[in-house]
Amino acid sequence: MGRDVESVTLTGKIILAALSVIAVPTLVAAQDTPDYYRANCMNCHTIGGGRLTGPDLKNVGERKDDEWLISFMQNPKAVIDSGDAYAAKITEESRGVVMPTLPGMTRYRAEQILKLIEEESKLEKSQFEGVKVSNKPFTEADRVAGHALFVGTQPLKNGGSACIACHSMHDLSALGGGHLGPDLTKVYERLKGRKSLSAWLMAPATETMQPIFKNRPLEAEEIHALTAYFEDAAQHSEADASVDRMSFLLLGLGIATAVIFLFDVIWKRRFHSVRRPLVDDEVQEIHRGPDGSGVDPKVVAHGGFGGFRGDTSGEIRQEVKAS
Repeated sequence: MGRDVESVTLTGKIILAALSVIAVPTLVAAQDTPDYYRANCMNCHTIGGGRLTGPDLKNVGERKDDEWLISFMQNPKAVIDSGDAYAAKITEESRGVVMPTLPGMTRYRAEQILKLIEEESKLEKSQFEGVKVSNKPFTEADRVAGHALFVGTQPLKNGGSACIACHSMHDLSALGGGHLGPDLTKVYERLKGRKSLSAWLMAPATETMQPIFKNRPLEAEEIHALTAYFEDAAQHSEADASVDRMSFLLLGLGIATAVIFLFDVIWKRRFHSVRRPLVDDEVQEIHRGPDGSGVDPKVVAHGGFGGFRGDTSGEIRQEVKAS
């Protein structure tokens, strides 16, 4: 009897342990779904706050069925490339911006996100309604401040990296700007204006930027200043492009000239042969003659200065050795 009780108890413990292994990841995944949405989706999509780069996801389940939405979230490009009409429509409305495949996007994760969107859509105001972007006009001071933040002369308050570390712009010097990320000259146009660009800056979702800015977010005034700078860049970049190309060309010519001059200086100091100058000096001495008259008897013996036939350098060298 006692053994039967122990057996049942042991079996119960095993079952509880197995349920824990299954339940804990599920519970954790359910708990971190809002954080996942905030980090990976909120910069392009609101829930009830209107369109950003991508569409507003409020009541998205009424537009397409869950299977389609799950398939799209797991591999957006594959659905678009398949010729799906609705995928083509939302891509066109997003100005050709293709939704990236998000990290860790499993079927279970997609299902949890759809549940989150459904729950948030029922609320009068979702926590993912989006950022409240100031509508006040940009000033020249805002643009100057944005440029300073971009190039790093004004550090970001929370310690994030300056944009120039990874990105370039039209008005930087010829060799300025990083190339890890894209050129941001037209980012204001690519992200369809002030609101969506501000949302992106608030929560960058790329694999490179997310670890940097997750714990070092941009302040509201920094986002405002950078947005002003990006708007100005999009409007005036064409005028500056030719100037930048000319500056780069002139810089290249200057460097090439300096390198050629340097090689010329180095070449003048190269090691010269020793034997040839000595022989040439002796030949010239013979031609001058012992009395400086320019006629050496030894040369006359060979037919005179004007009677040389062909190359007599070998004979002259023999005379040099004999003397």
